[in-house]
Amino acid sequence: MQRVSKENYYLDIAQTVAERSTCLRKKYGAIIVKNDVIVSTGYNGAPRGRQNCSDLNFCMRDKLNIPRGERYEMCRSVHSEANAIIAAPRDQMLGSTLYMVCVEPSDGSLVPDTTSCMMCKRMIINAGIERVVVRDTPTDYRVIDVEDWINNDDSLSGQFGY
Repeated sequence: MQRVSKENYYLDIAQTVAERSTCLRKKYGAIIVKNDVIVSTGYNGAPRGRQNCSDLNFCMRDKLNIPRGERYEMCRSVHSEANAIIAAPRDQMLGSTLYMVCVEPSDGSLVPDTTSCMMCKRMIINAGIERVVVRDTPTDYRVIDVEDWINNDDSLSGQFGY
């Protein structure tokens, strides 16, 4: 019997967290891990007290035909990475790893090649998170060194990486 890798173990948990998402477009789940301890979790959904898109039965960005990666200010959701960072104490984020999974709501399939938006990248950098691990398939994932986001500042190049 072969054990699941540590990375896929945490990605499996992040994928379960994504099931709590209330977004009609994409379901994201994120967990922050430090020293093999889960520090916090987050999924994308409306701020506390506001109605979720799943409750309203519509997505404002879909209603306005806004393409993927544009006009995030029109989205009701707080992103999974932001919610995980909000829930974590700063000292536990320094040097940690954020694991993230994106799932297609219509059929539950994984969304490959996903990445954090520019705002979430900024929060991840400021939180002191060192690595981001993103699931592409049930067993394949990418490891991003956050230092690369600092050294290759996409906010200066106009390449936003959505």
